[in-house]
Amino acid sequence: MPDHPTRDEIRLLDGTFYVDRPLDHYAWMRAHAPVYWDAHDQIWGVSRYDDIMAVSKQPDVFCSGKGSRPDSWVPSMINMDDPEHKRRRNLVNRGFTPRRLRDDETKVRKICTRLIDAVCERGECEFVRDIAAPLPLIMIGDMLGMPPEDFETLLRWSEAMLRATSNTATDADREAAMKAGTEYFSYAMGAVADRKKNPTNDLLSLLVHAEINGQGLSDDEIAHEALLILVGGDETTRHVIVEGALALIAHPDQRGKLIDDPAKIPVAVEELLRWVSPIKNMNRTATRDAELGGQRIREGERLLLLYASGNRDAAAFPDPDVFDVERTPNNHVAFGGYGTHHCLGASLARLELRIMFEELLRRMPDLALASDEALPLRPSNFIVGVEAMPIRFTPSAPAPA
Repeated sequence: MPDHPTRDEIRLLDGTFYVDRPLDHYAWMRAHAPVYWDAHDQIWGVSRYDDIMAVSKQPDVFCSGKGSRPDSWVPSMINMDDPEHKRRRNLVNRGFTPRRLRDDETKVRKICTRLIDAVCERGECEFVRDIAAPLPLIMIGDMLGMPPEDFETLLRWSEAMLRATSNTATDADREAAMKAGTEYFSYAMGAVADRKKNPTNDLLSLLVHAEINGQGLSDDEIAHEALLILVGGDETTRHVIVEGALALIAHPDQRGKLIDDPAKIPVAVEELLRWVSPIKNMNRTATRDAELGGQRIREGERLLLLYASGNRDAAAFPDPDVFDVERTPNNHVAFGGYGTHHCLGASLARLELRIMFEELLRRMPDLALASDEALPLRPSNFIVGVEAMPIRFTPSAPAPA
């Protein structure tokens, strides 16, 4: 294995690594061991922007088909290589067309207005549950055709499964994740059976009745694709809303620029995505011996693409540790490295983020943290996020009907 420097604290599959000074560790890796061998977890960490891009754009050398996560494989498109991946992706892509997104703009704004109306007169709320989590959950739930009364349950299952994404998860975490998985798949199988008898125009029904080369997807494959869409659409966007609001609270000068000129918000959304980097990494597997960052990668070895590190690489972003809502260009890797697995829902996420921050900055311009206590973080080696954030703001009346 490599003879470059190592650090005992770097455990890339340990969820606590991603909540305990990860930016310091990333900076050390980029400077001293940009392709870092984690001997404890037997995996390479790829920390520099250019190397992340190189791996992402060579799926024939660094594949996804042996697992996009380093510790699991399920039958969904994220764990497939082309041409199977492209065929499956093209099915789901029908729910993310430009026309569909144009139609969604009014819907997203109505949801944001409703969420803010529910708390605006109180002058305080729990930002995660009241504002951030519902928007993407409602959008994805509606897209899949799930009943609104089931949304909270879907959110609970999603959160429980993600809490177990760490090799330091407790027995209780794993037990809760298994229970959530069992309940979700029982629910999904019921929904699939219903769509077979009663076709609708939602994305789940599309998957149920789709064919690839004359063959339909199995019920298990449909359930896994629906779970990928649910977790990918819900968990990521909510954390950018939460930690994006936190960044604006911590940088009042940057917030002031957006309040004074809301036309800057689309550019600011890209900086929020870079700054937060909600998906911390993805796994790739070497299909043959290769060289990356001066290191020899052997066939079958795993590589973890550290997106949050790439987004703080000074070689790609001038003053990367400065939060700048006017940063341009901003070719971040928050949605992946621009390869074949670039995030399918990127345009929907950008739409939700833009409208949410337009409404928040217009109606809650002085939002602030309501407590000095440390915000609770969910340890995970995949998606890390603040689990609760009490805020306060000047009370106001609901929007006119």
